[in-house]
Amino acid sequence: MAEITSSLVKDLREKTGLGMMQCKKALEETAGDIEKAIEHLRKQGAQVAAKRMGREAKEGRILFVRNQEAVVAVEVNCETDFVTASADFAQFGEKIASIILTEKPENLESLKQKKYDSKTVEHIALLTHTVVEKLEFW
Repeated sequence: MAEITSSLVKDLREKTGLGMMQCKKALEETAGDIEKAIEHLRKQGAQVAAKRMGREAKEGRILFVRNQEAVVAVEVNCETDFVTASADFAQFGEKIASIILTEKPENLESLKQKKYDSKTVEHIALLTHTVVEKLEFW
């Protein structure tokens, strides 16, 4: 087992955006292998997101992004008003609006397949794992 150093934990935190203790635990569970730790955290995030899918996302924001040609409004919902105030939440909504503005997907299903930080937009589980709530976007 590789030694779990603070720099290794920091590296995993930077790659995932998750908390220090979550990253340290994942590294301990994967014998210090950062790639396996990322996959472990991704699976945990998917499990957590699956548990949240039945919850109602009734709070949210409408975010706008524009360029010289058009304006896009995106409604992003979550479970509590506390999360709507977070930077991660606003950043996610703005990124979705930017993707719509630049890539012009034909519908919601097409939007879900567009790339979001090297993942598909549909792969909201990573962000959901970060803010610990169910998120929806329209």
